[in-house]
Amino acid sequence: MDTRPVTAVARTSCQRCYKRKKKCDRTLPQCDNCQMANVPCSFLDDDQQSGTYPIAFVQGLEARIQELEGQLALALQAKDDPPVVPEPPLDNGYSRAQDIESPTQQRLTDDACVGDFSPFSVRGQAQSPNEQAISMARELRTLSLEAAAERHLGSSSGLSFAKLTQTILKRLTPDRSDFVFGISQGDDILGQMNWESPSDRFHPHVINFPNMTDFGPTLFGNISLSNIIEPSGSLTDLALPAKSRADELASFYFAHSHTLYPIINQSDFLALLDRIYEQPSDLSAMDPMSWFRVWMVLAIGSSSRCSVSMVEESEALLYYNKALEFFEAAFDYGEMVALETIMLQVSFSFFNQLGPNTWFLVGTAARLAIGLGLHTASAYENLPFGIANMRKRIFFSVYMMDRVISIALGRPFALQDDDIEIEPFVDVDDGQIDDPAAQDRDRLEPSMLAVPRHILDLRKIASKISRQVYGNQAAIRANTPHREEIIRSLHRELIDWRRNMPFPLPDVHPRVPHLSSNWYDYNYYIHSAMLYRPSPLFPTLDQEMVRKLGNAASMSIRQAYTMHRQKRFAYNWLNLLSLFTSTISLIYASTAQPRELVGYLQRAQVIDDLELALQLFDKLNSKFPRATNIQCIIDRVLRRYKEMCNMVDVN
Repeated sequence: MDTRPVTAVARTSCQRCYKRKKKCDRTLPQCDNCQMANVPCSFLDDDQQSGTYPIAFVQGLEARIQELEGQLALALQAKDDPPVVPEPPLDNGYSRAQDIESPTQQRLTDDACVGDFSPFSVRGQAQSPNEQAISMARELRTLSLEAAAERHLGSSSGLSFAKLTQTILKRLTPDRSDFVFGISQGDDILGQMNWESPSDRFHPHVINFPNMTDFGPTLFGNISLSNIIEPSGSLTDLALPAKSRADELASFYFAHSHTLYPIINQSDFLALLDRIYEQPSDLSAMDPMSWFRVWMVLAIGSSSRCSVSMVEESEALLYYNKALEFFEAAFDYGEMVALETIMLQVSFSFFNQLGPNTWFLVGTAARLAIGLGLHTASAYENLPFGIANMRKRIFFSVYMMDRVISIALGRPFALQDDDIEIEPFVDVDDGQIDDPAAQDRDRLEPSMLAVPRHILDLRKIASKISRQVYGNQAAIRANTPHREEIIRSLHRELIDWRRNMPFPLPDVHPRVPHLSSNWYDYNYYIHSAMLYRPSPLFPTLDQEMVRKLGNAASMSIRQAYTMHRQKRFAYNWLNLLSLFTSTISLIYASTAQPRELVGYLQRAQVIDDLELALQLFDKLNSKFPRATNIQCIIDRVLRRYKEMCNMVDVN
């Protein structure tokens, strides 16, 4: 473990460095610049300043604690337990599968999942203290923590399911010992690796990923990404891009982000953008909120485009940090404007890990929306149709953001369905938002706003799944027919949602994922898998539920791969999490077959589907280093499946 001292870091620069436009290292309790100049640092007098430690440092401390606990457990076990004689190995056909307890009968509790699994043993042998075994649960937990910088993971996050799948995989080992994917070690790992093993070639220490702040050169000459992350004087003179580039980014924003979260009036924004370029002499009189909105739309447009094209994001980060110069001043323009500024930052954070804390901002936006009463009918009384509909769009965008982030991380919702008194927004385009009669007109083609309106219906179904399958204590205690009816009812809602998608979808940009029918298939199967995987409602699955889980997981991977081939897949951390969960679901459903496992693997094309997942994570690891460990997991399971089916290439 690295024993170098780690200091707390402030969230903002000190006052002296900020005024002098110097790069501040933000070290608490006094920055280096002030210390070298022998002057008091503003941090010393700021009792409101809070500091943060790197996630890697905190994880290192946790890992060290786990290592010590593991060593203690091994020492006690060696003292008290007699040696264990392994059972005879099973043949490739698993003719003795009937002697193995059916994995679907294992209870979904953390104790049951981890009771026999220790990350400190490899086939019964003790590991050295500086080694950490790769596991599904560990990778899923790390992805979630890195995505949101938070510690709590709830039931819908799939963490317990990952632990259960890890235990199920014991069935693939001849002596039913722990199924080992690989080991994260120190710097000497390269000398200990078997270079003939694809599993070792995927080890995270093999591929040396550059630090995200060391990209170079950037799109903008001598401005480095380290200066972008910590704004300096170089951003003061940053000018808007050429009009053609601004139009391109704004166009992608309204094709992509606006059809997910319609929080800005498109007509008003495009008029503002034209005015800026046509009348540059009037820029000094433009209000801070308008500047913030312009720079954030450019930042989100660039970042969301990067998420599908997989290019580095220096341009997006430049624009984002430029927008932050107007953030505080924009807050003075009222609570609705303040809510918009927060939501624009949430939109930016969805596409990368370099933006703000998504979970924190969504909660802040939700509390502000509730404080404004946007969930109540009385807040819209006597308001013109256009203003009321715009505020509903903003409120339900907060709702959708809350559902996406809370379900992905297994956290409580910030907005409760029972508290919402209003109907959703009307799907009329921005050019007709002030026309109450527009919603009643007979349209042969759906509006652009029909897309986020339909996605809102999906988020509502996901909310029901989370509450009724993962959080309804009364339903969990109900009899089996009642619990089965809950699953069937939710599945019917998913089918109706998929059948009633907007048609034809707007054809405004070929790279937007949710303007393709494959995206709707992908989300249908993602939510179906969430419905059928082991949960508090159904801790144990019958064979029909296992079959449906396997089919949903398999189809979600195929749809993701289809979008990847179409260059429409968004390589963001949300899809990284959902794709990993689908892969775990496929492995669980395949390995949990009670008999004739080899025949099932061949009939269901499980090996082919895992090969597709491997290709997707190969693409993802260029942006997310953690995807390399996931590749190691998939590759190890694939090799074992192929060995069982006599498909291993001896070369």
